[in-house]
Amino acid sequence: MFILVIKALFKNFLGKAPTYYKIAIISFLIINPVVYFFISPFIAGWLLVCEFIFTLAMALKCYPLISGGLLAIEAVSIGMTSAEHVKHEIINNIDVILLLIFMVAGIYFIKSLLMFIFTKLIINIRSKIYLSLAFCFFSAFLSAFLDALTVIAVIISVAVGFYYVYHKAATKNEFLNKNIIQSEEINTLNRQSFDDYRAFLRSLMMHASIGTALGGVTTMVGEPQNLIIAKQVNWQFAEFTLHMLPVTLPILMFGLLTCFLVEKYKLFGYGVELPEYIHTLLVEYDKEESLQRSLQDKIKLITQALIGCWLIIALALHLATAGLIGLTVIILVTTMTGITEEHVLGKAFEEALPFTALLTVFFAIVSVIIHLELFKPIIHWVLLMEGQKQLSMIYIANGLLSMVSDNVFVGTIYINEIKSALQNHIISREQFDLLAVAINVGTNIPSIATPNGQAAFLFMLTSAIAPLIKLSYGRMIYMALPYTIVLSLVGLVAIQFLSISTDLLSCIGLL
Repeated sequence: MFILVIKALFKNFLGKAPTYYKIAIISFLIINPVVYFFISPFIAGWLLVCEFIFTLAMALKCYPLISGGLLAIEAVSIGMTSAEHVKHEIINNIDVILLLIFMVAGIYFIKSLLMFIFTKLIINIRSKIYLSLAFCFFSAFLSAFLDALTVIAVIISVAVGFYYVYHKAATKNEFLNKNIIQSEEINTLNRQSFDDYRAFLRSLMMHASIGTALGGVTTMVGEPQNLIIAKQVNWQFAEFTLHMLPVTLPILMFGLLTCFLVEKYKLFGYGVELPEYIHTLLVEYDKEESLQRSLQDKIKLITQALIGCWLIIALALHLATAGLIGLTVIILVTTMTGITEEHVLGKAFEEALPFTALLTVFFAIVSVIIHLELFKPIIHWVLLMEGQKQLSMIYIANGLLSMVSDNVFVGTIYINEIKSALQNHIISREQFDLLAVAINVGTNIPSIATPNGQAAFLFMLTSAIAPLIKLSYGRMIYMALPYTIVLSLVGLVAIQFLSISTDLLSCIGLL
């Protein structure tokens, strides 16, 4: 009887997750207290970080909120951090949480407008290379003024829409001549087209994601840590952008060049064209939607467009925190499109809330990193260096740490440390400014290597679109690899010449 109870408990534990995954999580939960109490809290802390990354890597087997949450609960229980520290970390990142809750829901209510725009884009731009460059560039442009999570939410919404447009049309086989093509051939064509279509959407999603990093690094509103850095060095919007320009401009140029090359030569999973059969489905879908669109529907699209303009202006001018602006979008769109039922409103929040909970667990892991000072030896080692070597190493250290941790946290820790060094006259003001640039670029660019490096990437990995297009943790790392290598190296070279570039900008009166 006892054995049967144990088997039943094990079967219930993490549900349909693979047996090896269940055993791994149980092993982690047993090992962590032993290492923490009897070996070293520092080692236990790094072990926990690696275990959490494992749960992210296996996101398609089990949503990381569940297994990662168990690890976080245990970490608090055994004293690796405290509930108060976790709360403090959540409060520090309340803007990100509000953004996820309200902005993603706001994007849900302008989905029909986004589908209209992007359907026209995909139908009319037949070249995959030009389409990929368009997705990458416009994601970069929007991310320079909006939050990367907002841009990713838009792209995810569009990709999910396109996926279901094909799925609905292909299921009906409305546009195939069944008298000419036999049923077995239709199924084969559908399967091949479906696989190619998923690869097509997957590559566009990755280009757009990389684009958010390319644009997010350029301005003080592009990423949360940019604002923190700008505040510490007392730079305004234009000044911040100009200080970053010697590094961000070559990164943007080489990013677009990488996009062109991986598409042209079909490298790293890129280069899959939109199947002609799918293009036909999308064209027919667009025609059908246009014919069925009533005057009331057209007014709704115009209304959504105007509210979309308000969204961009409000975010660009930073009129309020992004989450509150998202709430205004929800209120305005539902008011003007006649949505008044609670159950309809509830659907808009389904996509973001699981990830919001996951991000809260992530902040618990960050709290462990802070509490156990896991990064402190690396920070002190870098600050012992001088001159150009210090500049390069702080860029590399920021990049490596941002790959495994929250880049906002890494950026905050480093900028506070070098601000302290400035106040203690360890470094000059000129070196402080250069180090601020290196920290900003280091937290934004090398962090594209892993999904946990940036919140926008993690959001995409755990979103509804990832399993539909077979975008796993490993595949994201693989597809991001050419960008990671090229952009990280370009950033390092640009940092090497940063002092010369800054002096040149000063000479011509821009700084």
